[in-house]
Amino acid sequence: MEWKIFLTVLGTVFLAELGDKTQLATMLFAADREVSKLTVFLAASAALVLASAIGVLAGSVLSEYINQKVLHYIAGAGFVAIGAWTLVTA
Repeated sequence: MEWKIFLTVLGTVFLAELGDKTQLATMLFAADREVSKLTVFLAASAALVLASAIGVLAGSVLSEYINQKVLHYIAGAGFVAIGAWTLVTA
C-alpha cells in the first residue's frame, strides 16, 4: 500500500466531508431516539463507500481516455467554479 497516497486521500476526503450536507443528514438521523445508531452508522458508511467506489471507477475510466494532467486541470477548474458559485450565492 502507498501510505503517502492513502494519507493524502484520507485527509482530503475527511476534511471535505466535515460539516457538509451528508454529515448533517447523518447527524439528524442519529438524533432520532427511536433509531439504532449502529444502523445509521452502517447505512451512512455504506453510502459513502458506494459513492467513493463510483468516484474511483469514474476516475479509472476517464484516465483511460484523458491525460492525467488534463484531468487535474479539469478537477481544479471544477473546484474553483464550485467555490465561486458558493461565494456568489451565499
